[in-house]
Amino acid sequence: MNNWVIVLIVVVVLACVLALVLRASRARRLEQRREKALEHRAEAQTVELEAERQSAEAAERAARARREAAVAEQQRLDAEQQRGRAADLHSKADDLDPDVDATSESDVDAYPDNDRSTPSAKIPRARKR
Repeated sequence: MNNWVIVLIVVVVLACVLALVLRASRARRLEQRREKALEHRAEAQTVELEAERQSAEAAERAARARREAAVAEQQRLDAEQQRGRAADLHSKADDLDPDVDATSESDVDAYPDNDRSTPSAKIPRARKR
């Protein structure tokens, strides 16, 4: 019977040692998972900051493009106004010029390439002397 007691004690001690080893192993795995999760969170934060930076750059580029478009539109309107003013001055000059036949309808197309993005203004042709 003494042998059974010794075997039983050895089995109980081995079971305790095995339980301690399993607990330490599980704790080590949990700590490794925590560290891995921390690394992933740090990487996610880095990627998120980069995405925010790219988004801000894109918004800035879009705003710059809108400003440029507004400036271009204003320049186009100014040019159109200047063309109208030039046409008015040509008309006045023709009205004042005694060598221009006022009844002549022979106008010259100011934009002969038929580009419809530009106004189709007519410039009166002066009569030859």
